[in-house]
This record gives sequence, C-alpha cells and structure tokens, in this order.
Amino acid sequence: MSSLVPIRFQAFELDLMAQAQGRVAILIPADGKMNPAARRANRLTRGAVARLVESDRFAKVKTGDVISLAWPGGMEAEALDILVLPRRPEPDEARKGGAALAKLAGGKDLLVMAGNQVRTEELALGIALRSYDFDAHKTKDDDAKGAVTICHAKPEDAEAAFAPLYAVADGVRMTRDLTNEPANILTTTEFANRLKEMEELGLKVEVLDEDKLAELGMRTLLSVGQGSDSPSKVVVMQWNGGDADDAPLALVGKGVVFDTGGISIKPAAGMEEMTMDMGGAGVVAGTMRALAKRKAKANVVGLVGLVENMPSGSATRPGDVVKSMKGDTVEIINTDAEGRLVLCDVMWYAQERFNPVGMIDLATLTGAIIIGLGHENAGVFSNNDTFCDAFLKAARAEDEGAWRMPLGQAYDDLLKSRIADMKNVGGRPAGSITAAQFLQRFVKEETPWIHLDIAGVASVAAETSYAPKGATGWGVRALSRFVQDNFE
Repeated sequence: MSSLVPIRFQAFELDLMAQAQGRVAILIPADGKMNPAARRANRLTRGAVARLVESDRFAKVKTGDVISLAWPGGMEAEALDILVLPRRPEPDEARKGGAALAKLAGGKDLLVMAGNQVRTEELALGIALRSYDFDAHKTKDDDAKGAVTICHAKPEDAEAAFAPLYAVADGVRMTRDLTNEPANILTTTEFANRLKEMEELGLKVEVLDEDKLAELGMRTLLSVGQGSDSPSKVVVMQWNGGDADDAPLALVGKGVVFDTGGISIKPAAGMEEMTMDMGGAGVVAGTMRALAKRKAKANVVGLVGLVENMPSGSATRPGDVVKSMKGDTVEIINTDAEGRLVLCDVMWYAQERFNPVGMIDLATLTGAIIIGLGHENAGVFSNNDTFCDAFLKAARAEDEGAWRMPLGQAYDDLLKSRIADMKNVGGRPAGSITAAQFLQRFVKEETPWIHLDIAGVASVAAETSYAPKGATGWGVRALSRFVQDNFE
C-alpha cells in the first residue's frame, strides 16, 4: 500500500527560503505583481524573478503554469518554482496549480510560500493527489519520500480547512492502490481483508461468503465466479454518521478482480489491463474510507461484489440460463458481459436490506462507453433527474468529468430473450446503454438510481492533471462532495 505525502502547515517565515532544500515554490499572478515571498526570492536571486516577470515568456503564461529556475543563486534549493496563480483562484485552478508543483517535485522536499493565498487548502489537495506513486512492487534502496511544507499567514486555519480534503485524498489513494494492484496480489479474499481492516476507522464491515450468497439467491453473481478457484464474496460497509432513523445512500461497486472474459475469452493483447476491472468496487471502498476519515454526518452503505471471471470446466457457458436474486431469469449470451450479472444481485440485495434513499452503482462496465466518451468523462445513466443533476453538479465542482447518457424503451427491447426473461447483452449498437437498461431492470420504481460506467476513466494510459498514468481514483471526490452537499 502506498502512503500520502506528508503535508504540514506552518507560520509564514520568509527566512526559510534561503536554506530550504529540494524545491521552493512562490505564487505570482499573471499580471506579475509580486507578493512578499516573490520579492524575497527576487532579492535572493539578484533580480532573476523580476527579469522573468518582465520577459516575453512570462507575457504568454496562463493560470496554472509553472516556470522553474534551476539552482537559483542565493538559495540552497535545487529549483525555484514560480506558479502562476491569482490570489483568489477558482478551486480547480488552485488544485491544478498544486498538482503541477507536485509533479515537478517528484517526491523531493517542497516548500510552498503561500502567505495569505486564498484556497490554499485546494492547492494542498492538488499536491496530495499528484504526489501519488504506486511503487509497492519495485525494488528500491530508500523508501524515504520528501515532505511538503506550506507556509501560510494563518496556518491553523489553513490546516483545518485542509483536513477533510486530506481525508478525501486518502480515499483516492486507496482506490488507486486497489485498482493498480495485480490480480495475484488482490484476490477476492485479499480485497475483502483490506476492506475489513477499515473497521478501525469506525465502519461496520461484513463479508458474505459463497454459502451465504447462495442462501440469499445471488445466483447471477455466483455464476460469474464459478469458473475460478478464488471464492466469490460480497462485502458490506456501513457508515452511520447521520441520524439513526435516516435511510442510507447506497453505493454499489463491481469488483471483478480479474476478467478473462470467461468462456467468451478476451484477446490476449491488453488482457493484463483487466486487473482494473474491479475499479467500481475500488471507488466504493475509497469513498467509504473518505467518509469515515472525515467523519461525514450522513448514513452511507457501500456494497461490493468480488469475483474473478475465469474459463474452466465449471465456468458458465454462453447459452446458460441463470435466475437472479430478484427472481428474473437471464440468458447468458456473452460471459464477458459479466459485470452486470454481479451488480444486479448486489443492487437488489441493497434495496431489499437497506431500503436506501438512493442508489449509485459504479462499474468498469463497457468498452462502448470509451468509444462514446473517451477517457475524459464517465457515462452517467439515471432514472431520476433531480438525483442525477445533484451528482453532476458535485462532479463538476470536483473537476471529475461526467456526461449523462440516455435510457429508453427501445434500448430495453434489445434485451428480449427467446428462452428467458432477458439476455445479458443487447448487441453491439448502444452497448453501454443496453448495459444500463439491464441494470435498471433491477432498480425498484421508488428508488432514485444512477449508474456510472467508469471504464474510460478508472485507469488511463497517460497521466492526468491529478494522477500519473494508471489508476486515477475517479469518483471518490465527486461522491464525497455529493454526500456532503445532499445528505449532511
């Protein structure tokens, strides 16, 4: 498991700049007006900062840009980073500015001279998010990583504002760790054990084994994992931070720890990436961690279905018919459309047991959503405009891309089966929509529901503003904000 970069706040002291090791960052707005830290850096470097501000290069800068002066004279630091940032930035501007500083720091010590900068807590969040590095399986000589010190005019206030954001960053870290972890390490059992450890944060965590799942009638979920030696499980995490009488919000995650496609086996090229097919369960886990660590005043239950989809003599075959926990029968056309079979049973169980005020499921469900939206936005499907709009607002506030997609009877009709109540796929056209239509059949009419197809955003091949390439942790910040704005 990785750890968050340590970030501490201390009183604003200009004298720290000359002797600081690693990197020193100052903040200058695009108009070039220098604050006390910039003026001190300018004196230490014998006018280098002023010459930069007056240069043609600085005239072309944009908010969030960082210009570095290597080995600045008069300072012991290896670099002086000038972050272009207005004194009152928008939250995403501050976050991206912090992320840019963290990327340049590369794990070395970083001193940020924030002074009386507004939204320093958001800048610190950007640093925490972009400092992430998954190196658990690399041989290394030194595990020590640099620390971040933020000098602020009111350090206690800045630290208090940052504390809940740091908790959310830790949830993002957990999601990234789980999503990056190889499948021989993150088995269904290991996944469940890591979630069970969160009881120390105040979560109530239950692990339902295969015997219990069979007793409950979760036959579609069990059908996915029956070809694997790794036992299928459902983990239920409860955070009870609200009133005892309040119904919880339910978060449901697909946790396929490795997906070969089963008998409908995937092509070999790129199959190693299917370690991330538990990304939805990873987001649910990270969100529950964030809510517990920031002591959210809301009731939220997180449920994840953990399975491995493998081909074997006992694996489910194309053409098999399986009865869901709800009682509907499903003709399995393609065993590689397995995530919806996991989710439908867990979603039905969540509604039957908890009668939630609303339900959100998350899954790396379809390649089709990547064709439609690329890696910039998750697909959002919902049966309730008010519920959906509230989530989209939270996602925008946290700069996490999300785009609403349609639902409709014509799409649902594509799931008709000759021999069962439904098929598990509706063909190539509108593949992400028919997958959502399948899930909607397991949503009670009175339950506000959102389906998030995160196949394109859970893990990416190129770095993003807030993360190196690999797992992004998309969704933890948006869901935490959604809970904060609507249920606390």
